[in-house]
Amino acid sequence: MVASVTSLGRNGLYDWMIQRVSAVVLAAYSVFIIGYLALTPELTYEAWSGLFAGTCMRIFSLLALLCLGAHAWVGLWTISTDYMKATGVRFIFQAACGVVMFAYVAWGILVIWGL
Repeated sequence: MVASVTSLGRNGLYDWMIQRVSAVVLAAYSVFIIGYLALTPELTYEAWSGLFAGTCMRIFSLLALLCLGAHAWVGLWTISTDYMKATGVRFIFQAACGVVMFAYVAWGILVIWGL
C-alpha cells in the first residue's frame, strides 16, 4: 500500500473533515467581521484597533488564519494530484505551495500578535 506523504490528513476522510471544519470556522469569522462592519456606525482606526487588541479576537483571527492555511493546502493538494500527473512537476508545485502558505501563516501571526 502506498502512503501519500504530501497530504495534510491521513486519508480522504480526514482531508474532507479538515475542509468542512475549516470552512465553518472561516464562515463564522467572515460573518463576524461583516457584522462588525455593518453594525459599527462610525468605523475609525481606534474602533478597528480596539477590536483586534482583545485576546479573544486575536485567537479567533489566528484560528481563522490556520484554518485558511489548512483549507488551502487540502484544496491545492487535491488539485495537484488530480491534474498534475508528472511526479516532479507535482512535487515542485506542492513544495512551492507549502513554502508560500508557511510564509503567509508566519506573516499573519506576526501581524496578529504584533511580534
